Amino acid sequence: MLLVVNAGSSSVKLAVFDAGLAQVIAGSVTEIGGAGRLRVGEVARDVAAADHRAALGLCFEAMAAHGVQLSALQAAAHRVVHGGAALIAPCRVTPEVLEGIAACVPLAPLHNPGNLTGIAALAALAPDLPQYVSFDTAFHATNPEVAVTYALPLAEREAGLRRYGFHGISYSGIVRKVKEISENALPKRLLALHLGNGASLCAIRGGVSVATTMGYSPLDGLTMGTRTGGIDGNAVLKLAERHGIAGASRILNRESGLLALGGQSDMRALQEAETADAAFARAHFRYWAVRHAGSMIAAMGGLDGIAFTGGIGENDREMREGIVADLLWAGPVPVWVIPAEEERTIAAEAMALRARDL
Repeated sequence: MLLVVNAGSSSVKLAVFDAGLAQVIAGSVTEIGGAGRLRVGEVARDVAAADHRAALGLCFEAMAAHGVQLSALQAAAHRVVHGGAALIAPCRVTPEVLEGIAACVPLAPLHNPGNLTGIAALAALAPDLPQYVSFDTAFHATNPEVAVTYALPLAEREAGLRRYGFHGISYSGIVRKVKEISENALPKRLLALHLGNGASLCAIRGGVSVATTMGYSPLDGLTMGTRTGGIDGNAVLKLAERHGIAGASRILNRESGLLALGGQSDMRALQEAETADAAFARAHFRYWAVRHAGSMIAAMGGLDGIAFTGGIGENDREMREGIVADLLWAGPVPVWVIPAEEERTIAAEAMALRARDL
């Protein structure tokens, strides 16, 4: 069995998969360092975990009560948000890999530290357990230089200011799943839409990413739950002038998007609200999804299939059908709805690496 870990700054989520990639059990601990909540299987209770190591220990105790022993695990795999320009494929954890993840902390200060903490905590509890990592940015490493380069002075580009793209684990899972569904006849030019509170599009040509809507950070591109999506740089500077850098960051990342336009960040709540503002927020989301889709289609040189995933992509049929209808100018193509399976994708990537290592 293989353990998948998704560690944040104050939470940890676990899932265990068998050799056939069936999920055996899942668990989580929230509010690490305070009054938290443990959930393993159908059982939930209040807990106090001082740190990630304690949180993992609690999860392992609860899993053992469900018949899943730590000693039965053959390997573990972690989701890491940012691999930068160097870590561009799933790999086994080594001191050099840990240094690379740490070097990317300035690029993902809210995520990579938690990812590193999860790796270290598991190593302390199970030092002999092989650990692997999958990077949310890695799938987009195949984007051409012209697509990822900002037209900035060389010194700024060398300091890491470039497009990276995100949701890569999700897109990797879409490719794997569409291959299964279509009996390995993956469309040559596939438009993938990861639509949720965070939203992005990806142009997948020949099974690899050639363009995506998120950039240096997950802020760029589509209208999102609380993020602006694409916004003029001078507008950002004006916000910083008015509210300071921290205030501008708060507005752009936490107080904008659907929340700012419709009063709700949840698309289902907007659909049920039936107010003019809510309708406009939904229309804004649809318009920019379609407009960015046109850019992705241009990057691929055409369109042969469309795949939706994420909370909105999977569950909002009206939005999904509206986007497809607005893209009929590109020709009628097959459309798939793919359940998000990021943990299973991470497990599959780790299992392939482990099979190669053995």
